[in-house]
Amino acid sequence: MSPERKGPAGRGTDAVDDIEVTDPVSAPDADGTPRRTTRRFPLFTRDTARPEGGGRAASGAAPAPARQWPILAVLGTVGLGLLLTAFDVFRYGTLLIGAALLAGAVLRWVVPDVGMLAVRSRFTDVVTYCVLGLAIVLLAMMAQPKPWLVIPFLKDTLHYTVNTS
Repeated sequence: MSPERKGPAGRGTDAVDDIEVTDPVSAPDADGTPRRTTRRFPLFTRDTARPEGGGRAASGAAPAPARQWPILAVLGTVGLGLLLTAFDVFRYGTLLIGAALLAGAVLRWVVPDVGMLAVRSRFTDVVTYCVLGLAIVLLAMMAQPKPWLVIPFLKDTLHYTVNTS
């Protein structure tokens, strides 16, 4: 005869091996501990959640650089832009840096597994890469001397905020 055990409500149960289910969507893992089977996050998290595309961009049998080709392409382009900027080709170098971030946004949006290029959720990554890339491109086009892009209201705004007298 099996010993009787008190359940969570104080009622007696007949089986010792009963698993206490903490919520309707939990299921026991290999150790018998209830685990959540839903993608919805719990009210209190104890660990960092992995991003959506946080896996490898290639199979595990491929060498390390091939598995992370999206971030290597973006970082290589940014490095080339920084090199151009260091050699006094400022406008083209910063345009290349902005274009690399915009390309990273496109890769994050289109490619399902982008490896380490995925930092947050897909939406947040795409918006962040787009905003930063677009800001860098616009600032590079407005850089002095002889800007390629002139926005008239910016000069008026600066004129009202900076007093020359």
